[in-house]
Amino acid sequence: MKQLTRITFNPEIMGGKPCIRGLRVTVGTIVGLMASGQTPETILEAYPYLELADIYEALAYAAWRSEEIEVNLASV
Repeated sequence: MKQLTRITFNPEIMGGKPCIRGLRVTVGTIVGLMASGQTPETILEAYPYLELADIYEALAYAAWRSEEIEVNLASV
């Protein structure tokens, strides 16, 4: 995976959750908006201080993290 330069961690901003460029917009917010059907364009309208690259890097980070977490599933 390429180096992520737009995702920041600071315990004083949003409790240390991964954020976009030190802003108070978390990766989880971006992922949640996309999951609810928002387009990158509508997200950029709602958060005009974000850039399209921020959205794509948030999604890349979330995808990478989802591969790193092992969850035991109940067998059926």
